[in-house]
Amino acid sequence: MTNRDPKSLIRIARESGEDSVAEPLDLGLRVRDLRKERNWTLEQAAKQAGLARSTLSKIENGQMSPTYEALKKLAVGLEISVPQLFTQPQQEKVNGRMAVNRSGEGQEHATATYEHELLAENLTRKKMLPYRARVRARSLDEFDGWVRHDGEEFLYVLTGVVKLFTEFYEPIEMRRGDSAYYDSTMGHNVISTSDEDATILWVTSLT
Repeated sequence: MTNRDPKSLIRIARESGEDSVAEPLDLGLRVRDLRKERNWTLEQAAKQAGLARSTLSKIENGQMSPTYEALKKLAVGLEISVPQLFTQPQQEKVNGRMAVNRSGEGQEHATATYEHELLAENLTRKKMLPYRARVRARSLDEFDGWVRHDGEEFLYVLTGVVKLFTEFYEPIEMRRGDSAYYDSTMGHNVISTSDEDATILWVTSLT
């Protein structure tokens, strides 16, 4: 097992998806896609928006740059806001994807203070990084300063007793079933105060 700190785990999870480059938005194509999502013909969409069919056709084909008034009519007709006309749609629509980890199947990464078991690692482009951690640290002296990283974090105690240290709050003792949600840009560390190593579930945001 390779030594990695929590920030490295988050970096790994963020980099696990394919690189994607945002493309310039084609307004005409965007309008056409929105119309087709609703299964509307040009005539139906034009009627909904209060525009001439020829005007809508020219907009979709990039032959006309619509006025703001026309954009407002389009937005009302499509039942969206004007900014949504210029919002790049998701490149990948996710419908019901799922990952299941049986006990002990997660990818293991050990550090000097924790043993992390990454969950749902086969899912790319996750918005959350869930992992189970065995807390081996018994003292703050075992940490090389505070752990801090972008995003937010949720901690849930599975077994044992831990103490959550944060940069701006008094230490909190937490037992099985206790949880905490905090801004992870704030320095934080967790130690076990049990005779045995405690185990916790951590969920870190990746966006």
